[in-house]
Amino acid sequence: MGWSDDARRNAAFWTETNREYTNDSAPTNWALDEICWGTWAVDESELNVLGDVAGLDVVELGCGTAYFSAWLAKLGARPVGVDVTPAQLVTARRMMADTGIEFPLVEADAAETGLPAASFDLALSEYGASIWVDPYRWIPEAARLLRPGGRLVFLCNSPLVVLCSPDEGPASTTLQHPQFGMRRFEWPEGGVEFHLPHGEWIDLLRANGFEVERLIEVQAPPDAVMHEHYGHVTADWARRWPSEEIWVARKQA
Repeated sequence: MGWSDDARRNAAFWTETNREYTNDSAPTNWALDEICWGTWAVDESELNVLGDVAGLDVVELGCGTAYFSAWLAKLGARPVGVDVTPAQLVTARRMMADTGIEFPLVEADAAETGLPAASFDLALSEYGASIWVDPYRWIPEAARLLRPGGRLVFLCNSPLVVLCSPDEGPASTTLQHPQFGMRRFEWPEGGVEFHLPHGEWIDLLRANGFEVERLIEVQAPPDAVMHEHYGHVTADWARRWPSEEIWVARKQA
């Protein structure tokens, strides 16, 4: 396959993560009745990001074990999940067999899906392509896949938590990295992530024909606790500053 070196590295990282964690957590995630967002599992009913998805053609870029696509399918959407990691897709197919919820899965780099242009009403990524694929590659692909007037919704880390994150351990209350020039990050635990400052996100989205509609800076709820497997930020930190954010943009007609 003609994947980039970053895609190959991330596929290897998520193969191991699937073995250690996501394969076992998939049944819990697929069983949820309400959509929730990110590390702190903030309910969609509180954030009101997606609206009515019934009847929409949706592509999830970097779907992992495809629990988000499963949630959308329960609400009447027609999702297609795309992921570069075969092990994650194996878990997703097992969950389809267990639950009876079925939709297409595509093994591909989320920036080179091979799917037809202008085929979707909604392109979505919740910690998928949104942090694991170079945005200068996957944002143009999302624009290509969307019909005119279609929406792009993605959740990623906030620039602030990235800038405050040391190479190891949870986020600090002081800056650890420069903002100018931020883009590609290699962390000691493996994998390659991509993060942009807000101004660069806006310029990139506009350059690809999107109009930004919302930027939701997600606050950890009062009862939040640090995730067992994702210890990059404490709940106390995320109650004071945004560790996650959701972008909503629309492809101009």
